[in-house]
Amino acid sequence: MSGNDAALQKKLRPRHISFMAMGGVIGTGIFKGSAETIGIAGPGIVLSYVFAGLLLLVVMGAIAEMATVYANKNMKDFIRDAFGERLSFIVGWLYCFMWLTVCVIEVLAAGSFLQYWLPDMPLWLLTLASAALILIINMMSVGGFGETEFWLAGIKIGMIILFIVLGAGILFGIIPVADAPSLTRNFTEYGGFFPQGFTAIFSGLLVVMFSYGGSELIGLTLTEAQDAEKVLPRVVKNFILRVILFYTLPILIICGLIPWNQLDGHTSPFVQVLASIGLQGSAHLMNFILITAVLSAANSGIYGATRMLHSMAAQGEAPTALARTSRKGVPVNSLKLCAAILGVGAMLAYFFQDSLFRILMAVPGFVVLLVWISICLSQLKLRKSYPKEPGFKVWGYPYITMLTIGCLAVIASLFLVDAQNRVSIGACLAVVALLTVWSFVKFKGKPSKSN
Repeated sequence: MSGNDAALQKKLRPRHISFMAMGGVIGTGIFKGSAETIGIAGPGIVLSYVFAGLLLLVVMGAIAEMATVYANKNMKDFIRDAFGERLSFIVGWLYCFMWLTVCVIEVLAAGSFLQYWLPDMPLWLLTLASAALILIINMMSVGGFGETEFWLAGIKIGMIILFIVLGAGILFGIIPVADAPSLTRNFTEYGGFFPQGFTAIFSGLLVVMFSYGGSELIGLTLTEAQDAEKVLPRVVKNFILRVILFYTLPILIICGLIPWNQLDGHTSPFVQVLASIGLQGSAHLMNFILITAVLSAANSGIYGATRMLHSMAAQGEAPTALARTSRKGVPVNSLKLCAAILGVGAMLAYFFQDSLFRILMAVPGFVVLLVWISICLSQLKLRKSYPKEPGFKVWGYPYITMLTIGCLAVIASLFLVDAQNRVSIGACLAVVALLTVWSFVKFKGKPSKSN
């Protein structure tokens, strides 16, 4: 082991960065959470995904813009430069809290998908096994980790493309199957395209934000990426369109093949759709791919949590022991902390079973809104004092950024008034309050410095 807190290695290539961010986004939110979002708004939920994708585009653009100006700095460094160490401290710990929650959700989903084949095995044991696997992957060097995540993410991206092609072929009558629905039947019957009313698409945003959370992971790869300031703008431009398409098209296929109100929240809609049209063998293959998909998302989540902890420890915002790295450049003590949290999550699954998934989903959705708002606010403040001209600029500055901040704040307020999320959001607010008090105690008597 090395006690060095600066031993992170610049071995992430553009394809690693792009697929790691895709890995963080395309996981439980689409493969399991889509059943809930469709249940909230029906086929019209695609508008929620498109709207959230446009907000995400501005957030990612803000990260790319700041990365072209400030070399060798990551997302949290931008917040620190703009608003000082107190807000950087709060957002950093919140982000770790979010990713660790996401990781627990993803390994829970992996365990529930494994029960499709192993129905007699307890959920907590399958969850623990899934957690152990991703921890082993994260012990690799960052180059090996990036390559592994590239292939894991590639599997699920390929699967989504195959699902879209197969589903479209069935809907358009190119692929004959028994009892295939007509192209428009499930969109016009069962209440139409907006069966719960148009306003339901705003309620659906509460789950959609969880689905898109993780895209900002690109902002943490900057200190381990090769030529980040040149690569990132191109990665962002390609990434956003892919994310929107990989969410909206599968959901349209799902709603076209099976009525929106007949989806079972206990099984992935992807598996249920293929089984319902008689493709049982395909359902087994799909379940395998779903497991790799959520493990990939958890894999990206562990990366995000450990790198944020390492960054905070290096700047004195977390215990210095968390900055310690192995010879491979892995923040080993941060990884041990993540392992302990995943172990606790597996034990919680023993007591709460599937209800734990619904309770936890609102946590990252709300926290990611706070993180995205902080990123946009940082770009607004720093733009006036950039030391050099950015190689990439957010469009329509400052109005687009301000509009995005306003929309994100409104969605966050929807979380606060949603009765189903009271326990989750109450826990989030308690964590925010605790971190705020902790920041004032930690930095007492010191001005909140920005660089």
